Amino acid sequence: MLSIFLTATGADQAVGMGLVGFSLLLFTYYTIWVIILPFVDSDHVAHQYFLQREYSVILPGIAALILLLSVGTFIGVVTWKNRKPKKVD
Repeated sequence: MLSIFLTATGADQAVGMGLVGFSLLLFTYYTIWVIILPFVDSDHVAHQYFLQREYSVILPGIAALILLLSVGTFIGVVTWKNRKPKKVD
């Protein structure tokens, strides 16, 4: 019975691989942008493929804020729906 819940369909595997590929691409882009690019001359052609350095702090900050707001909203909604009415004696 447990094996029913552990098997993934082909669509689930494709979505999972897509998410892993996207995460790997995003991690590689950000690593090159933040760690390697500051050591490359500013007139090098590689700089045209990356945003300005200020965005390397702003974008993850916005993403973290959205994540925290989403998690907080989810917890608030679940808590609100699961509260029990007070018994009147």
